[in-house]
Amino acid sequence: LVTANEGDARDYPDAGFQEDERVGNRLELSVFTDARCGGPCAGAANLGRLTVTTTFGKNAQGRYEQLYAFGARSFSIWNAAGEQVWDSGDELERRTAAALPGLFNAGHGDPAFDNRSDNKGPEPEGVVIGRLGARTFAFIGLERVGGIMAYDVTTPTAPRFVTYINTRSGAGGDLGPEGLAFVPAVDSPNKRPLLLVGHEVSGTATIYEIVLR
Repeated sequence: LVTANEGDARDYPDAGFQEDERVGNRLELSVFTDARCGGPCAGAANLGRLTVTTTFGKNAQGRYEQLYAFGARSFSIWNAAGEQVWDSGDELERRTAAALPGLFNAGHGDPAFDNRSDNKGPEPEGVVIGRLGARTFAFIGLERVGGIMAYDVTTPTAPRFVTYINTRSGAGGDLGPEGLAFVPAVDSPNKRPLLLVGHEVSGTATIYEIVLR
């Protein structure tokens, strides 16, 4: 089982429930001391900007003693017993930073550098699996910064990064990959494996032809 760990908050407007909020100035300062943070913890450039769940970590005074942020910012592989056998950790962020340093953790509608680091980062939205010959690949869509990560997951305990492609252009191009579908060569109109990607923000669809090298 391969999962994209986006980490969306629960939001039920009809029931009057919104789970996420910025920490702001609601930190318990006896716990989050300036010494611990290397400066004012609640400052907008520090923990005050972090988006967290409101359902855990607060004391009786409504101040945060523990912080639970959203999104593992990774993709994971699990066995049939529900045991995690591999996780990408911070690799997706490291690779997007190297490939698109000016768009690191940018939003899909806002190309500002680093503006999503406080809230789910690149936001791995979805993943689809494709088998090419004897090899198996995972294709992961990154909702915020955009683009598709490709990993060879033939050995589930030791996936290998293959490539990253992003067809956004600043605040234009293909934005917000939401749905992915793999079309094997036998079902493809041109008899070559394809990856179909639907982008919810730009309203565009992209078709990639997959070539093994």
